[in-house]
Amino acid sequence: MKIKLIDSVVRSFKVAKIFRENTDKINAIDFAPNGEHLISCSEDDQIVIYDCEKGTQSRTVNSKKYGVDLIHFTHANNTAIHSSTKVDDTIRYLSLHDNKYLRYFPGHTKKVISLCISPVEDTFLSGSLDKTLRLWDLRSPNCQGLMHLSGRPIAAYDPEGLIFAAGVNSESIKLYDLRSFDKGPFVTFKLNQEKECDWTGLKFSRDGKTILISTNGSVIRLVDAFHGTPLQTFTGYPNNKGIAIEASFSPDSQFIFSGSTDGRVHIWNADTGNKVSVLNGDHPGPVQCVQFNPKYMMLASACTNMAFWLPTSEEGL
Repeated sequence: MKIKLIDSVVRSFKVAKIFRENTDKINAIDFAPNGEHLISCSEDDQIVIYDCEKGTQSRTVNSKKYGVDLIHFTHANNTAIHSSTKVDDTIRYLSLHDNKYLRYFPGHTKKVISLCISPVEDTFLSGSLDKTLRLWDLRSPNCQGLMHLSGRPIAAYDPEGLIFAAGVNSESIKLYDLRSFDKGPFVTFKLNQEKECDWTGLKFSRDGKTILISTNGSVIRLVDAFHGTPLQTFTGYPNNKGIAIEASFSPDSQFIFSGSTDGRVHIWNADTGNKVSVLNGDHPGPVQCVQFNPKYMMLASACTNMAFWLPTSEEGL
């Protein structure tokens, strides 16, 4: 049974399960591509893996020595990459079933603020406050490519894994061809520089047509991925703490979900820019992470607690 996402279904989402395992805020979450598992990392140095089908927590791994942020599943089963919050700014490749590091990726000299894995192969991108973007291969500790930029870079792969976007200095998006990134970007979109906040995340829609820009303010931007034209600006959610609040697409690219410092999840229609709903899930703190499951009709949001949401309406059947 496939439910179609329409406004009434989106408004019907309710919290089905709350997990209170973490003692500090959850700073990143990531669904496995098949939608069966979700991984989270927290400022309490815990990595938690959830089973999305059963709605249970399947295991916890600690990263006390190096801390953990920006966690992502890799394509191999039971493995993840993450950035470090202690000791140094090395990226670490972790085997989750025996809690052993498979490889380290040293090179960045300041905090890593962006990490993304290719949708099609074992390569990944990292962006750092050292104003570099690095391209890596999971099979080698050596950096495969290095781009020096004029400001803090955030990065994202397109859904085909052929190009990547770099958001630089909260004012321009540069698109690179992965096969010839050393030649520089093939196009640069200049946007109005953010005055009140910084860009903190980039995401391509699954259809590859738009790019979503999240910030540490109370504004989210949607731009055309081919021409850089601003399409929508989503506002009207509080972020009075200057934290990087995640914004995400629904899998059909029709809706935009965002956390907020009021503990609620805000949802807009991507085409019209209109607010569709504000979901209250009893989050006691700021919701920093929100993602929609790529395969199943469920939403995850996180403050210190993790909430799984399911629709209660049958209308989209």
